Amino acid sequence: MYKISLGVLCLVLAIILGNAMVVTGSGDADEMCVPMGTIMLEPLPGVEAKRTPVDFHHPTHFGFSCQTCHHKWIELDKPIAGCTTSGCHDVAEAPKPADTGSGDKELAARYYKTAFHNLCIGCHKEMQIQNKALELSGRVLKENLPNTGPTGCVQCHLKEE
Repeated sequence: MYKISLGVLCLVLAIILGNAMVVTGSGDADEMCVPMGTIMLEPLPGVEAKRTPVDFHHPTHFGFSCQTCHHKWIELDKPIAGCTTSGCHDVAEAPKPADTGSGDKELAARYYKTAFHNLCIGCHKEMQIQNKALELSGRVLKENLPNTGPTGCVQCHLKEE
């Protein structure tokens, strides 16, 4: 019964939160192209990488609203900009506490590495908490819980072979 209720809820949310975006592999000017495979998350140009780039499997995240990650994408008929475009997460060097002041969290959030880590790891940890609550409630068997994604450095930044 729980699975059916959850499925109906997901379907209703998908219909309510859905948008008229066209998913296509062509480059037509009137259509939006959504990456269907793996996206390589790398440092900004000119920044020396301390760890390997991250392979981000985009289709794994299609169950979430696009605005979960693309939080500045409000004009649904416009293409989605990348995370590191100008004015978003385009700061290449971590701001020093003296630069951010006591309340300037915007500058800190514009640092590309903070943005990726807070969003990705934060979401995965929240999913772990939700899974633990479901497991403890006895409503869902542990083996039926969704994968929460990586939360550690070496789980995302694989060692070079």
